Amino acid sequence: MNPAAAVADPAVGQADTVNILLVDDEPRNLLVLETVLDDPGYRLVGASSGDEALRALMNADFAVLVLDVRMPGMSGFELAQMVKERRRTSHIPIIFLTAYYSEDQHMLAGYDSGAVDYLHKPVNPAVLRSKVAVFADLHRKTRALEAANHLLSAEVAERRRAEARLSELAETLDRRVYERTAALQASEAQLRDADRHKDEFMATLAHELRNPLAPLRNAAHALRGTSPDAARLDWATGVIERQVRSMVRMIDDLMDAGRINRGKLRLRQEMIALETVLQDAVEASRELIEDAGHELQLKLPGPGLLVHADRTRLAQAFVNLLNNAAKYMDRGGHIELVAQAQGDEAVVRVKDLGIGIAREHLERIFEMFGQVESALARSRGGLGIGLALAQRLVQLHHGTIVATSEGLGAGSEFVVRLPLAGLRTAEPPEAQPAAAPAGTGHGLRVLVADDNADAAETTAMLLELLGHTVRRVGDGEAAVATAAEFDPQLVLLDIGMPKLNGFEACMRIRSQPGGAARLIVAVSGWGQPEDQRRSREAGFDRHLVKPVDPAALVELAGAAGGDNARSA
Repeated sequence: MNPAAAVADPAVGQADTVNILLVDDEPRNLLVLETVLDDPGYRLVGASSGDEALRALMNADFAVLVLDVRMPGMSGFELAQMVKERRRTSHIPIIFLTAYYSEDQHMLAGYDSGAVDYLHKPVNPAVLRSKVAVFADLHRKTRALEAANHLLSAEVAERRRAEARLSELAETLDRRVYERTAALQASEAQLRDADRHKDEFMATLAHELRNPLAPLRNAAHALRGTSPDAARLDWATGVIERQVRSMVRMIDDLMDAGRINRGKLRLRQEMIALETVLQDAVEASRELIEDAGHELQLKLPGPGLLVHADRTRLAQAFVNLLNNAAKYMDRGGHIELVAQAQGDEAVVRVKDLGIGIAREHLERIFEMFGQVESALARSRGGLGIGLALAQRLVQLHHGTIVATSEGLGAGSEFVVRLPLAGLRTAEPPEAQPAAAPAGTGHGLRVLVADDNADAAETTAMLLELLGHTVRRVGDGEAAVATAAEFDPQLVLLDIGMPKLNGFEACMRIRSQPGGAARLIVAVSGWGQPEDQRRSREAGFDRHLVKPVDPAALVELAGAAGGDNARSA
């Protein structure tokens, strides 16, 4: 083997490969050694003389030197002495091989010249492999230790540089600590304030949810005690309807606030008269205003003032402003709702003579769950999200809202500014087609599926009072089986049912014979756009959010009884 060629091989530099130098003047002995020591982890370098061995030692680093003692020219002993005298090679372990020297004096001479072991020819292959493996492993570990020392030295140098940088920063450390401490204290104060708001909100929520429960329970008890007369029945029905509307409005506000905060609320904007939006708001707030004995004065702009808006959502913002005025004013107060055009904006003012707002509270009046103490003492209910929701709805319409007040007891005024979409002259309203009479579609077969037994029973009762034949089930599998046997014309499916959810039940019912003609309606507490999209994909014709308005049941029955139920 050519020692120079072997050392030049790129594989020699690999981290897991070590060089082993074999020195023997007999080529066949070198071949035997190479065969015995053949291993993927070794790079074997052969030399047939001491001079060749010295040249190889100058070109590479070796883990072990396997050296024949008796060679022409330079003997093994002489080569070993030269290896040990050189600083670069003095660490290389030497294994002597000989077939001639067996006396102790020759072995001692070998050890004196730097050998670490002395083997007699013919060599036992297993013994030779074992001894070479020990030195090869030791070489690898030494090499790894040197690399670790190099890394450690680099780390020490880096630490010294870091210490120098820390020394440079020491001069400004006090200022940095002070600034950081101040920031943490401010953050902690904000967290405490947020936690206080959360606790106040949770207490308010519990209070507001309990409020409707007492009249609901009282009305139920009054109906259960004896056979109620017409007056008592009307009273109990009115109580239940009012309290349910209150709870629905409260839950809707919470859901809307959550959607807006997550950026999930989508507007369905159209060109619409601002007067129409304000009339919707007045109609929705009228009951609360009249119950409180307030006077509402309107100055509306007429149908020519147009805005680009979502009619329902923008009306909701003004409903919250009107309700706020009604709640925070002593009985028999006065509310003004004035709208007019100013330049390219529509300006709407809601003014009351109520308890007013302290100047220090004006900046945070639109914060979520924010209610000032004086307002809490007079409030007729609410979660403290009405004004925050109104502000966010107005902002979604690219408008602004500001609150002004001269102080406590001086009333307040909220001014909303919206970009105008245009002006038009008043036009006579188009004739509207006559509405279909309520209650059309009597005599339908209706399937109601809901795992809430009370919800299913009350829905079925309302439909039976309208003259329909109703079947009730409590899970998705029963809904599919009953639909196959009952062949309903109208199917009301809850989404979250056991055994089979509403989506899967709808697809199976739709695939039944005659299923394509059925009007299938999803009834769920989830009503976000994603929920409605999933309902459409599952095959539902409509998606209603609980609690379902009885008027919606009447309309559904009429649609199911028509000729075009699936297109309704």
